[in-house]
Amino acid sequence: MNEPATNPAADNPALLTAADVRAAAQRIAGAVVRTPIMHSKTLSEMTGAKIYLKFENQQFTAAYKERGALNAMLLLGGEKANRGVIAASAGNHSQGLSYHGSRLGIPVTIVMPRTTPMVKVMQTEMVGGTVVLEGENFDEANAHARKLETELGLTFIHPFDDPHVAAGQGTVALEMLEDEPDLEVLAIPVGGGGLAAGMGTIARDINPGIQLVGVEAELFPSMYNLLKQQYLAVGGDTLAEGIAVFEPGKFTSQVLDDLLDDFVLVSETQLETALATLLQIEKTVVEGAGAAGLAAVMGHRKKFAGKKVGIVLSGGNIDTRLLANVLLRDLARSGRLARLRLKMQDRPGSLFKVAKIFDDHNVNIIEVWHQRIFTSLPAKGLVTDIECEARDRQQLETLVAALELAGYSVDQVELN
Repeated sequence: MNEPATNPAADNPALLTAADVRAAAQRIAGAVVRTPIMHSKTLSEMTGAKIYLKFENQQFTAAYKERGALNAMLLLGGEKANRGVIAASAGNHSQGLSYHGSRLGIPVTIVMPRTTPMVKVMQTEMVGGTVVLEGENFDEANAHARKLETELGLTFIHPFDDPHVAAGQGTVALEMLEDEPDLEVLAIPVGGGGLAAGMGTIARDINPGIQLVGVEAELFPSMYNLLKQQYLAVGGDTLAEGIAVFEPGKFTSQVLDDLLDDFVLVSETQLETALATLLQIEKTVVEGAGAAGLAAVMGHRKKFAGKKVGIVLSGGNIDTRLLANVLLRDLARSGRLARLRLKMQDRPGSLFKVAKIFDDHNVNIIEVWHQRIFTSLPAKGLVTDIECEARDRQQLETLVAALELAGYSVDQVELN
C-alpha cells in the first residue's frame, strides 16, 4: 500500500516479453493455485456485458501477489537465496514472499511502518516472514529496507516495479486466455502496475485484438495521471488499499504506456457496491482492490456492453469489520436500511404512536436515539433518529409517506 517505485529495470531495453511470462508460468507451476475462471450469468444480466471472473482470492495467501513473489525468488540463484530477501510492504506482497520463502527455505525479512495494524504483522509472521517495524510511514520503512539490503547483503524484491515480479503476475492472464480464449476485454486493477504490465504483455501476444482497460481508484489516479498527462489529486482514505500507490512504477509505466487501450477511474461508492455485489451474488469475499474490475464494468456500462469481459478478483484480504461496514452501507444505499430523523413532541405516548406506524407497514425498528438538548426546537420538542430495516426502497418510501401524512416532519440521513 502506498508503495514508492524504484527502477530495477530502467535500463533494460527488452522491458517485458510474453516469453518471460510463459517461462514464469512453467517455473511456478504446481506451487500456486491455478484458480478457476467462471462465467457469471447474474452479473452479466446486471451489467449488459458477458462477465468472466478469475478467482485469485482463492490463492493460499488470498491474492495473486504470490505469483510474482515466487517467480522472483526462484530466479535468485544459490548464494542470493541463502542470504535471503527483503521487501517493504504491509500488504499482500509481504505474505506472498513470506509464504513461498518459507516453502523454499529462503529467509524473508519484511519491513513495515510501526503504525501497521498488528493483524497484518501477525499474518505475515504466520506464513514464515520476519517482520521489522521501522518508521512512522511507508517511505521511512522503505528507506530502512534499502539500508538493511546493503548492510546484510539481502536481495530487495519490489512489489511491482520488477520485471520478474510482473512476469509472474502475468500468468493470471495466461491462465484466463487458456481457459477462455475468446475474451474480448480485460479489466485490470492498476496500482503500481505490475499486474497490468504482466497481464497485458501476455494477453496482447496471445490475442493482438484484445482490449486492455486499466482501472484505478479515483482517490489514487497516479498511473492515470502519468499516462494521460493529467494532474488529478492523489491521496485519501480509499477502500482499494491494494492499488493505493502515490508513485507508479517506472518500469511498469513504460510497459503500460504501449499496452493499455483505455483507462478508467472508479469511485469509492462504485468500489463498495461492487464488493457487496460479489459477496451477495457470487458468495465470494474480495478486498477493495479486488473489486475494482467489476466496479469499472458496473460504473462504465456503455464501454463494456455486449463484450466478453475478463475480470480478476485480485485479492480477498479485507478486514472483517470493514467488510461489515461496506455491506451495511450497501443495504442503506439500496433502501433496505435507513435512518429516519423525526421531529416529535416530548410527551408520553409519542414514541408509541410512531412505532405503531412502523408496525402497520411491517418495517422493523433496529435502534432509537432521542435528542432533547441540542436542537432548534422548543423545549417541549425532541428530535428522534430511528434506524430501521425495510424489504426494499418502495416499502421505505411508503412508510415515510405515512409518517408525513400523520403530521411528522421526516428527513432521511443519507450516505455519500
